[in-house]
Amino acid sequence: MSKKILITGGTGFIGFHLSKKCLSLGWSVTSLSSQSPKPQKKLKSVKYLKIDITNKNKLSKINKNFDYIVNLAGYVDHTNKKKTLESHYIGCKNLASIFVNENIKKFIQVGSSIEYGKLKSPQIENKNNKQSTYSVYGKAKLLSTKFLIDLNKKNNFPSSIIRLYLVYGPNQDINRVIPITIKNALDNKRFDCSNGLQYRDFTYIDDVVVAILKLLKSKKTNGEIINIGSGKPVRVRTLIKKICQIVGSGKPVFGNIKMRKDETMVLYPNIHKAKKILKWKPKISLNAGLQKTIKYYKNEKFIDNF
Repeated sequence: MSKKILITGGTGFIGFHLSKKCLSLGWSVTSLSSQSPKPQKKLKSVKYLKIDITNKNKLSKINKNFDYIVNLAGYVDHTNKKKTLESHYIGCKNLASIFVNENIKKFIQVGSSIEYGKLKSPQIENKNNKQSTYSVYGKAKLLSTKFLIDLNKKNNFPSSIIRLYLVYGPNQDINRVIPITIKNALDNKRFDCSNGLQYRDFTYIDDVVVAILKLLKSKKTNGEIINIGSGKPVRVRTLIKKICQIVGSGKPVFGNIKMRKDETMVLYPNIHKAKKILKWKPKISLNAGLQKTIKYYKNEKFIDNF
């Protein structure tokens, strides 16, 4: 029988790629988001529901016949603190509560590396949830993690938390360092950057989708937190130069953008747990992933990506 999956935030970057992969496996895919999909991210066979997960009354009326739930929903503009907390935490609680007594096989909460606050890299999964976060977004994600771990203990709820680092690839909106750099490089522009001395961890979208699918089928990960990243941090300055080198144009001006005072200079995960439990590790190198991503944006010419 065809598997049924509900992807909240399915109109976003990761949701689009996850939906596309699930369709290729013959699954029935439902996307639930507060906004309609952009034309380039609309898939014919996906059922799109337009509902805000902070509205529990409307949410509770949806069909609950699903095998899997993947929660990617959340307010993107983190400057609105109230909406950020509500969408990422209250929304997660609402979603879990309506499925807690349903016979689902797996509930995946897509968390973030920001939940670790300033814990030193390589960051290792922990369930004590006592670390301090430095933003409302981080607090909301950490509260969601704690809630789902408790729900697993009390109700045997099949929830897992996947903590992502920086995910990139085709069809990403131009509000992240890699697509921003690619666009400026393709336009052969001078563009301002920070000094780029910070280290970050980048994972290609296809590897992330594979990790999510493995997690969906793993009972060993119920109640667990799993880091997903490359485990191989790269200096942002090196990344930007690499993109310009591949494209053959672009003039980054380093140091014209000031870094935040609380900027974490080194951020990357320990992925031993993912390797051991999920038998997962990234297969697509940064160089190969950048080549694929640049090729996509060359063909699309950034049309409809704003």
